[in-house]
Amino acid sequence: MLAAGTLVGFGGVGILVIFFVLDVPVRTFLAGSKPYYIQIPVGLLFGFISAKAAWAIVEQPFLKEVKNLFSGIFRRMDLGPMGILFISACAGIGEEILFRGAIQPMLGVWTTAMLFVFLHGYINPFNLPLSVYGIYMTVVIGVIGMMALHLGIISAIMAHFVIDYVLLLRLTEEKEEGTDVPEEPDPS
Repeated sequence: MLAAGTLVGFGGVGILVIFFVLDVPVRTFLAGSKPYYIQIPVGLLFGFISAKAAWAIVEQPFLKEVKNLFSGIFRRMDLGPMGILFISACAGIGEEILFRGAIQPMLGVWTTAMLFVFLHGYINPFNLPLSVYGIYMTVVIGVIGMMALHLGIISAIMAHFVIDYVLLLRLTEEKEEGTDVPEEPDPS
């Protein structure tokens, strides 16, 4: 329900702002400056590389508690690959239309990136490890903002979708470190 709300709510508000406040035809906004056959592979590739690098950061020992927290949350949701696909698609479309389409033209690429990461809770002055991850994500989201600006919103949506999909899939598969019970030796 939250994912669908993100798609409809964020995406809807974004479309309204784009059309009525920014006075940009929605069709022009959705088309972008580069063709979709360039936007899609660039977005997918950047998203995959960014997600792999994010996972490498999360795997660092100083982020163990953060990884355990998030993996526990997502494992309890019991989403499955199709649920993760749905959540990733809704977030990728809804959040990118709102942040890159409606907010970024008013605040700029980097302010919007910082706002996005802050609202996701990745910057926390009381949690240095999480903030390190947040700094990385600010750079990633800034690049996604540049992609939206120079290629089109489809590239940003694809990158966001892949990042969410890869990271959520990994988090749901992750066992909490330190909880493995050693197997009993075979008596035979």
